[in-house]
Amino acid sequence: MTNKIKKRYNRIAGVYDILDQPMEMGFHKWRKKMLREAFGKTLEVGIGTGRNLPFYLEDVELTGIDFSEKMIEKAQSKNNRPEKTELLEMDAENMFFDDNTFDTVVTSCVFCSVPDPVQGLKEIRRVCKNGGKILMLEHVRSHKKAVGPLMDAFNFIPLNIYGANINRETYDNLLKAGFEPKNIRGENVWLDIVKLIRITNNKQ
Repeated sequence: MTNKIKKRYNRIAGVYDILDQPMEMGFHKWRKKMLREAFGKTLEVGIGTGRNLPFYLEDVELTGIDFSEKMIEKAQSKNNRPEKTELLEMDAENMFFDDNTFDTVVTSCVFCSVPDPVQGLKEIRRVCKNGGKILMLEHVRSHKKAVGPLMDAFNFIPLNIYGANINRETYDNLLKAGFEPKNIRGENVWLDIVKLIRITNNKQ
């Protein structure tokens, strides 16, 4: 499954920003708000074409990963801070970093397409330092009576086009990955579908 989705993202990398523009119009200010909270040694999981790169504070030491080499190439072309940014091809489900490497971990619209989201979240928990911060801007399945089932019914369309799910239960997946409810704070960005999630990575 991972290779299949990777091929899809490689295929659309050249036009991804154009396809994503309608959603980005609403996301722009929230990306900026979220990334102002990143600090220290920071990992962005699923950096894609590098939309977040302009919003990091100057003192952030950034590592960005993506499993699509074509997406990484696009991000490299936008990298306006090469001295403080390293971009690597890597699978979120199997990161090569040591435990407790990063002060902050960032994701934005990533956990709709990670094939095994719980494993990916476990990896984030592992590489983030104890007491570190995890910032996620993600779209999730609505719990509204009329909307959630509709998202389930139409999920096959984006899934088959480029491997993204619109009905992921990301909060439940966080709990399965070992995060505790008391350390998770969710803020609705658009209805209950797009959320800004802040997590304190308490491992003890």
